[in-house]
Amino acid sequence: MRQTSSVLYIAVDELIPLRGPSHHGLDEFTAALDHEAIPAVWLTTRSRLQFDDARRKHGHTHPFIAEDGCAVYLPEDYFHLRPTSDATRGPKATMRLGRFTCLPVAEALPAAAEALQTLSHDTAVPIVTLRSLSPRELVQNTGLPQREAELARQRDFDEIFFFAGVSDAEVETFLNEGRKRHLQFRKHGVLWSTAIGPSVQRCIRELAKLYDRALRYHAHIVGVTTTDLAPELFPFCERTILLSEHPSGEPSQDQPGSPHMRCLPLRSPDVWERLLTSIAKKN
Repeated sequence: MRQTSSVLYIAVDELIPLRGPSHHGLDEFTAALDHEAIPAVWLTTRSRLQFDDARRKHGHTHPFIAEDGCAVYLPEDYFHLRPTSDATRGPKATMRLGRFTCLPVAEALPAAAEALQTLSHDTAVPIVTLRSLSPRELVQNTGLPQREAELARQRDFDEIFFFAGVSDAEVETFLNEGRKRHLQFRKHGVLWSTAIGPSVQRCIRELAKLYDRALRYHAHIVGVTTTDLAPELFPFCERTILLSEHPSGEPSQDQPGSPHMRCLPLRSPDVWERLLTSIAKKN
């Protein structure tokens, strides 16, 4: 691994949508990072299988964090070293999933699926999991073509579901009781996901240890994301760059700031050049 002053953690779901083209200039930005030997770790709510097309399309060869902080996926032989075992995760700290070495943070399925069904039974709040749907129902409820819809429900750690004709009060009861049972929930439009123990912070911490060992010094943790995902990523980064929808690049009033946060207008034609310049700056 070549020397670098920074490792980027980029939330890419808004930049690489499920349907339609990726944000203009992203390919050139990715190529420029590779030329400068700056690793870019991508963060996504999608699963390993669901994210595969995006990685191939954009030539992404670095680790990624999937399923809302459930796990880190390392390309084969990326670090040429074994991650340090962690006694708190049991005797097997890593697992092999497809072409990747996986550092699990959340509990693997079926743990979340079983906990979800028990919660639904105990609270009498009906839910429908994507896993339980027929192919036709799956397409109707996700709005995706059949192949993409099938990939959307094939998860390693979290379970995707929706509520079936329940009131807001029942939803709140369900979520509150689930949190008491250590389930974490994320809302994705009409769909929800749940997992046991996901943590973006822990994913970043585990990866930072590996980068530091490989480089033999500490590379700055730089977070890059759009406004809606900033609260999930920025608290765990040493420097942050917000890609704002506001033409000026300034965050909205309800967006928390940071003393080390830079703001860039996402729709600016030179946003990627400005982002590269911001990454190069130390302060």
